[in-house]
Amino acid sequence: MRTDDFDFDLPTDLIAQRPAVPRDAARLLAVGEDLRDLGMRDLADQLRPGDLLVFNDTRVIPARLKGRRGQAGIEVTLHQNIDGATWKAFARPARKLREGDRIDFADGFSCAVAAKGLEGEVTLAFDRGDAELMAALQAQGGMPLPPYIKREHLADERDKSDYQTLFAARDGAVAAPTAGLHFTPDMLSDLDFRGIRRTGVTLHVGAGTFLPVKVENVADHRMHAEWGEVGPDTAMAINATRAQGGRVVAVGTTSLRLLESAADDEGIVAPFAAETDIFITPGYRFKAVDMLLTNFHLPRSTLFMLVCAFAGMDRMKAAYAHAINAKYRFYSYGDGCLLERAA
Repeated sequence: MRTDDFDFDLPTDLIAQRPAVPRDAARLLAVGEDLRDLGMRDLADQLRPGDLLVFNDTRVIPARLKGRRGQAGIEVTLHQNIDGATWKAFARPARKLREGDRIDFADGFSCAVAAKGLEGEVTLAFDRGDAELMAALQAQGGMPLPPYIKREHLADERDKSDYQTLFAARDGAVAAPTAGLHFTPDMLSDLDFRGIRRTGVTLHVGAGTFLPVKVENVADHRMHAEWGEVGPDTAMAINATRAQGGRVVAVGTTSLRLLESAADDEGIVAPFAAETDIFITPGYRFKAVDMLLTNFHLPRSTLFMLVCAFAGMDRMKAAYAHAINAKYRFYSYGDGCLLERAA
């Protein structure tokens, strides 16, 4: 397969710059044998008692920092924790950075460039780690909004809540699991009332999720690894749901990728705590997930490739063409779609 096979034209005015207010006022495109225009508040009507929603409970940290190397301005976005004080990050501009360079973010808060990688990636050794580093990020950092959400400076005060899901519990993500952004307490109450259960996994989403696929041949692309965990109770709930005829509904591609990483060839999910770099493209045989709630993704992206693998390429191209014509809002702060798995 070629990356060009996953390209499409998207008008820039459909890229959402703020989420719907309230969150559950977003639109929902149901994609199955046909296409149905719904709203997020209709989600419970599309599910059955005994179905199980699987959310990602990662919490986004304020991982974007602006600093100076001498007199030169530098912006970094942390994306992978190596140890308490060491992170891999994307730097702008990165080409003039050298190993050993110091970057100052505030009085008494700095890091050193420990190594340089490819495509603007650097390894940063901070002057503090763990809780002290998290406190400094809270004071000096901004929410790591994707580049297609435009702000004059760092993300603003509203983004601190807008870019965090209702389920956020475990610090570590540098990008939001955006399908979860649509949920409100009222939606959860409705799901509970109808006997639709839910459980959580953790996948600390990395900034690599926004990197475009630059290779011509899809098979040549390499995913960034992300750390995830499926606990024993969650694995048991998923396996019991499927054994009883219920459907496993992944809320977001992050939950789906983690469940597929933790499942064996028979679809049995085992407890899991490790990095995953699973890359799902058309031809993949899904093992653990029956339905997927997700947002609308970038052209030529690994996430659009994933949804084409899940629901069928022709069906997803038709769905995206419909969404563009109907002026759905795209990307992280945009509308959602509910996908049935293709046979």
